[in-house]
Amino acid sequence: MRRFERLERIRRMDPYREATEIYRLSAAYEFPWDFTRALELALYRTYAVPRIGRLLAETAELTDRPQKRYDDTSLLLDAVVEHGFGSSRGRTAIRRINRMHRAYDIPDDDMRYVLCTFVVMPKRWIDSYGWRRLSRHETVAGAVHYRTLGRHMGIKDIPGSYEEFESFLDAYEEAHFAWDEGARRVSDATLDLMTSWYPRPLAPVLRTATLALLDEPLLRAFRYTPPSAATRAWVRRAVRLRGRAVRLLPPRRAPHFARQNREIKGYPNGYRLADLGTDPVPGLRGCPVRHPD
Repeated sequence: MRRFERLERIRRMDPYREATEIYRLSAAYEFPWDFTRALELALYRTYAVPRIGRLLAETAELTDRPQKRYDDTSLLLDAVVEHGFGSSRGRTAIRRINRMHRAYDIPDDDMRYVLCTFVVMPKRWIDSYGWRRLSRHETVAGAVHYRTLGRHMGIKDIPGSYEEFESFLDAYEEAHFAWDEGARRVSDATLDLMTSWYPRPLAPVLRTATLALLDEPLLRAFRYTPPSAATRAWVRRAVRLRGRAVRLLPPRRAPHFARQNREIKGYPNGYRLADLGTDPVPGLRGCPVRHPD
């Protein structure tokens, strides 16, 4: 397979009718590492909205059990990507997501904003650091995929295009990003979790590198001291160089889904989708899922 052969295939597909299949090709074959990092950043930046960050602090899911929350969120969202909206596993994942959200009084604007981060942050990350930029087909398909997810979640007034998602996100962050003590605790716990995936002596360096990838509004909202301009330039250049190196590699022949990520550590013996998340519902069972051999 030639390096751009899969992109050529994507461009022959319909980004509206085949949106999830295109999104799967991009996320699992073309940019699995980049999508993981971008979606981590997408969820992380939602904490800077005090209403969201404060709720997460009150539930203590991300401060007391950050690894489980990370694992469950990644696995539930990715089950829809891997298996599709119409599959039994996809439906189970969406039911589980909806049951957890219904336990809290979450304003629809906040739900819409979180959905926007899933659409916008992968494009911004990949266009900055990926081995190539996202094509228009991939951009449209990502927006359509998450519009579909939003409808399944009962979110109202979902943006109709990528540009509308991006406009809503930027306006919402400008209006709502602000300091909150609980949100800062959630942010610190998340940074600690991310550094825990690597040898302990690297933790200070990794924390600084992560902060170097954050934008100014996010740093201000959490009241973090920004890394020096030199540090930020060096870190961002290093991530871009990684993308250039990936471009020289042969194309991926097998998909890589979130359940295969080394950062997923809570289920060494496998898991059931219906058991993921908080407040398990008695009697609701999902399809068994196992890590690949």
